[in-house]
Amino acid sequence: MKIWIRGAGDLATGIASRLYRSGHQLLMTELPVPLTVRRTVALSRAVYEQHAEVEDMSGELVHSIEEAIAIQKTGKIAIIIEEPEVILEEYQPEVVVDAILAKRNLGTKISWAPFVVGVGPGFTAGVDCHCVVETKRGHTLGDVIWRGTPIPNTGVPGNVGGFTIERLIKATADGVMEPKAQIGDIVEKGQVVAVTGGKPVYAKMSGLVRGMLQPGVEVQENLKIGDIDARCEKKNCFLISDKARSIGGGVLEAVTQFERIRGQYAIVVLAAGSGSRFGGRKLQEQKDGKQMYQYMLDKMEGFQAFPTYIVTGAPEIAQAAEACKMKVVENKKPEEGISRSVKLGLETCIKEHPDIKGILFSVCDQPDLTFATMLSLIRCAMLRPGQIICTGKDGKTGNPVFWDKKYFPELLELTGDTGGKQVMCKHQDEIVVIETKSEELKDIDYRSDLG
Repeated sequence: MKIWIRGAGDLATGIASRLYRSGHQLLMTELPVPLTVRRTVALSRAVYEQHAEVEDMSGELVHSIEEAIAIQKTGKIAIIIEEPEVILEEYQPEVVVDAILAKRNLGTKISWAPFVVGVGPGFTAGVDCHCVVETKRGHTLGDVIWRGTPIPNTGVPGNVGGFTIERLIKATADGVMEPKAQIGDIVEKGQVVAVTGGKPVYAKMSGLVRGMLQPGVEVQENLKIGDIDARCEKKNCFLISDKARSIGGGVLEAVTQFERIRGQYAIVVLAAGSGSRFGGRKLQEQKDGKQMYQYMLDKMEGFQAFPTYIVTGAPEIAQAAEACKMKVVENKKPEEGISRSVKLGLETCIKEHPDIKGILFSVCDQPDLTFATMLSLIRCAMLRPGQIICTGKDGKTGNPVFWDKKYFPELLELTGDTGGKQVMCKHQDEIVVIETKSEELKDIDYRSDLG
């Protein structure tokens, strides 16, 4: 797949190594002046050296997307200094990995590509990206988080060789960086290892200089400019770290899972109810300043990788859905019950995508339902094929519900206003329930439900 990695520092390069060796095409973006401390194992070095070798990878600085694509065809990784808007428009990545490691999100959105991965603190899975990979050292390093956030930044570096904060070499003043020790040198505690803004920088521990910024770069006081390793193994200066490899493994796991599910399943949103219990036009009702149907349409921006349909009889909803690139299926007879909407959506999807493996059916009156919950059903369907996957709370099932294709014939025979519950009753042993917060399961039937 075409993958864009934001950043080309040492951790981003570790991520690139996993993806590159798995056969993906990589484009990495960097700043005009990279501030990578472990530059001997970072492809960001290509920005000022034109070319960078890290283990078995070769990175080349390019100046256009056309040049980047040509470089990729030679088996190399393209490094470019370019704005996100240009990358998105001209490169059109299938996957975006934000590996800037800024401890905050610098603008990445879940809508940027069919699959977006955040790396480290600052991202929320299901909100600004599809998933986040944990970067904090420990048992969860490299874990893929599909809901919520990773461990917050503590400001204290991880323990390496029994040292934490002492490992860091920091600028003592604003100004030009002048290294006095080179990567691979052995230094003693108290030794001058650099000069910044004319002021000396002293080592806080003895060990091997594992990283150091390039000479002549402008730095600010307290900026990390180097790194000392107590283990004193020089070869480690030229090898991707265990941490970078773990994080890269997490990203590869996420991307591989995306590869397995993209285009294999569809989503059908049911939005054709008459709203009789509510008193009419329920889905157009305002909730917290937004029309209720819009809550579902907002979630669709994260489902670019799947065919998406909406069954409705309301022109206003249909128009808004088309703007979200959803396929509109018109239901002119909502009084015939939800079963009609299910069958219309299913028939249209099967006709246009005969090889689809399953469909996630969701209603449009659950405004607190999260994107993460919807995606969890599809991910579970990949792992548990041939079953009915649904949300639930304390054993009670709810919406949305994912249906494997083997149930399609029974769904096409539905009648009345009970929907898929008729089929679920026949297959109790084939239902997998994903426990969900009760507020997500709440649907709006009456005006009083708006709270």
